[in-house]
Amino acid sequence: MLKFALKLALLAAAAAPISGLAGTAEASEKERRFFQSVEGSWSGPGEIVAGKYKGTKFVCNFDGGTPDKKIGMALDGSCRVGVFTQPMKASVVRGKGGYIGTFLDGAAGKGLDVTGGKVIGNDVVFALHRSSLSGAMRARISDKNTMHITISVQVNDDMVPVIGMKLKRTDSGGIEAIARQ
Repeated sequence: MLKFALKLALLAAAAAPISGLAGTAEASEKERRFFQSVEGSWSGPGEIVAGKYKGTKFVCNFDGGTPDKKIGMALDGSCRVGVFTQPMKASVVRGKGGYIGTFLDGAAGKGLDVTGGKVIGNDVVFALHRSSLSGAMRARISDKNTMHITISVQVNDDMVPVIGMKLKRTDSGGIEAIARQ
């Protein structure tokens, strides 16, 4: 369960910069700018806030980029609890029917599928799915160097927050940082 919770934490971070509005060119440009705002290196603490592992703290480090000629994001990194480190990888792109993506190897393996999403202002919300688990990830860019992430799971008719993270930019930020690498 702890590994799955850590995987959800990465999905949250990975999904944060990715969204899904299937609309106009104006909406596409707003989404593209949102994703570009989270390019670069991010690091920060997180905590499992509900369930069997409530109170477990972890730290994640991610490098993000945007795909050529597509709207979306890819993240690669790891999360650490004590001496244990779990590699994390996710990618999401906008297709004809909205946003789709995978975390690790997707729901068919040991990961999750991103089945939809939407960017609204400085927020992104993604629908998550794996077997009988349904949930959502919300990420808010509160300033150019801070991203707050919450992952919730559906329990009956309620969405229950289970993971919270606060990531800080560890590079000088955005597209310029990626271009220098």
